[in-house]
Amino acid sequence: MHYKLMMTVFTSVFLAELGDKTQIATLLFACDNNTGKKEIFFGACLALILSSAIGVFAGSLISETINPKYISYISGILFIIIGCFVLYRA
Repeated sequence: MHYKLMMTVFTSVFLAELGDKTQIATLLFACDNNTGKKEIFFGACLALILSSAIGVFAGSLISETINPKYISYISGILFIIIGCFVLYRA
């Protein structure tokens, strides 16, 4: 197992998820005193696991036809475009 790669992915995803709408939605569910906190926690965990599995599966399929270097460039450009759009709309 490549622990350095695993920790890099963990750190990137963990920092990207802090304060995003997924965490805020989970926080709002947990604010209700009539809801089970374990159910909220496990529901959120399952959702993140499934979305990560879809990302890994899709990335594997896409990388079979497109060079990962180009995927990295395209992703960077899309992030910049989305960032500019968000700044423009604000």
